[in-house]
Amino acid sequence: MKFVALVSGGKDSCFNILHCLAQGHELVCLANLYPPNDDNKNNDDEMDSFMYQTVGHDVLTLYEKCIGVPMYRQPIIGNASNQNLEYNKTDNDETEDLFNLLTNVLKNHPDVKGVSVGAILSSYQRTRVEDVCSRLGLTSLAYLWQRDQSELMNEMCNSGMDAKIIKVAAIGLNESNLGMTLNEIQPKLIQLNQMFGVHICGEGGEFETSVFDAPFFKFGKINIIEREVIKHTNDDVWYLKMKVGFEPKEVNDEVIDWKQFIVEPPLLTERSEEIYEDIKCNEMKNKENVTADEIEDYEINWESNVFKHGDYMYVNNLSSPNGDCEEQINKVFQELEKILNDNKLEFENVSSAKLLINDMNNFTKINSQYVKYFKRALPPSRICIETKLPNNIELQLSVVILKDLKKKIGLHIQGISYWAPCNIGPYSQSIGNREDGIARISGQIPLIPKSMTLPINEDLDFKLNAILSLQHYNSIKEVINFKSGLITICYIKDMGKLSIIENIFNKYKEICNDSLNDKLLVVQISELPKGSVVEWAGMNHKITDNSLNYESSDEEEEGDDNNKEKVNIRYVNNINEFTFNKGVMYEIYGNPRDINMNDIELKGISYEIIPVLRTDKGSIAIVEYRI
Repeated sequence: MKFVALVSGGKDSCFNILHCLAQGHELVCLANLYPPNDDNKNNDDEMDSFMYQTVGHDVLTLYEKCIGVPMYRQPIIGNASNQNLEYNKTDNDETEDLFNLLTNVLKNHPDVKGVSVGAILSSYQRTRVEDVCSRLGLTSLAYLWQRDQSELMNEMCNSGMDAKIIKVAAIGLNESNLGMTLNEIQPKLIQLNQMFGVHICGEGGEFETSVFDAPFFKFGKINIIEREVIKHTNDDVWYLKMKVGFEPKEVNDEVIDWKQFIVEPPLLTERSEEIYEDIKCNEMKNKENVTADEIEDYEINWESNVFKHGDYMYVNNLSSPNGDCEEQINKVFQELEKILNDNKLEFENVSSAKLLINDMNNFTKINSQYVKYFKRALPPSRICIETKLPNNIELQLSVVILKDLKKKIGLHIQGISYWAPCNIGPYSQSIGNREDGIARISGQIPLIPKSMTLPINEDLDFKLNAILSLQHYNSIKEVINFKSGLITICYIKDMGKLSIIENIFNKYKEICNDSLNDKLLVVQISELPKGSVVEWAGMNHKITDNSLNYESSDEEEEGDDNNKEKVNIRYVNNINEFTFNKGVMYEIYGNPRDINMNDIELKGISYEIIPVLRTDKGSIAIVEYRI
């Protein structure tokens, strides 16, 4: 796609441009926000911005000439008015300056579809760029996101970029380090990282850089003509004020292989590679498959219900038998809106959703209506599957609602990277409760993150698909730091692959050393988003630091065991055999021919029905949540 590069002049924004080019994207123009000219300030080279690197901004005036594409610039007018990690549109915030800048870019280049951003660890920066991109219909390209800083610095040193230190602000760094190249300062940064935890890539603001040459500087490079060391008002902060000049290059019109300047991370991590090598496909046991065509049409025999428990409210089995799929989802959301209003809550309180679709071909239509109700930061996590629903029912929605928004935390990544797939709909990767330490993770399918496509040989290598999607699931667990599983649910289209899933999960538990993560439910469904063959989802909790300590008390260990017992899976051959209790939330998975709720006393019982083709035990699976 054609992209605009957000540039500060620093190493990260320039190195990300290299990755964008290596992935086949076309650089159309540059965009930059700079400090406003203010005669009342002693110096306009350095300003306190939560979003943008401002020191060394004068170097950028030559980038247009060096690279040969136009640059769009405007001053930073706003302040950090909204300092929340998650961003919603806020008047007079510096993020709105970025919105205005990119709006101007689109007026001049309406074919631009992507935005290059050099965020590595800063969720503050990432969420704001993604918010602006979402509002403008653009895609964030953030290939450095969540990369290991030591590896990244080494790759930058070997990328052909000439990046120099122009500001230092960390223990162990001083004015003598100003002007050093990355190669020159790298050993020092490694040492300081080992001694004091200094971020090797400067993600903690320890230093800033300017790039004076790069492989995509086609027409020239930048030289320092004069330099002056400036001491900031803070004692241990120095930066360079520079006068720079342009030095032309001999233009080479040969097609450049941009991949020679970068190192692309492997698709599978070391942990996933270990699982891949360990699992043998011939261990597969044959299981009877059921197709949707084998299930006779049936009438709905369950009801919607609302259950309030502690921090949560569960709204289950919302559906409407009237109209097409778009009309049905709007009626479902009207019903949900009434429930929210009656309880003085908003759609923002919805923390997770399970969307069952009768025909995945209607996914786009349903999604286009669904998105209208979740426009603020941190939309709910979501599981979306196709399954055989009752007659005239095109979709069914169940949601979990968190009553207190102050307890809501989550991860909502919309940019393309190597890390894991961005969301393919209006949902967060995970939403959790900061107080009880419980997080629900959205269904993860085996998309290749850099291209957002499924592996080409999916039918030939189910194992790769299963491990890759589990890797994405684990990557989310790692970032949100809710690492211990309460329950993991795997959705597959071929129950003949059950033993592969079980073996992969057992090896995964072994490598992760997660003794609590012993609850796996595998169900067969008819279709998944994008035609995927597998999807992983689940619920996790955050182990306290004490619970990771081998010397922790029995009382603390008991607390984690209690968390483990909050979720259980029961299997029954007949739904009438099961005793339902008030105060518990139930998820019921089973073939529709085995589920008939008409003859069961369910007054005051909270339950969600998930009709599937088959469960891993072949019987009805009932998941109990005491949360």
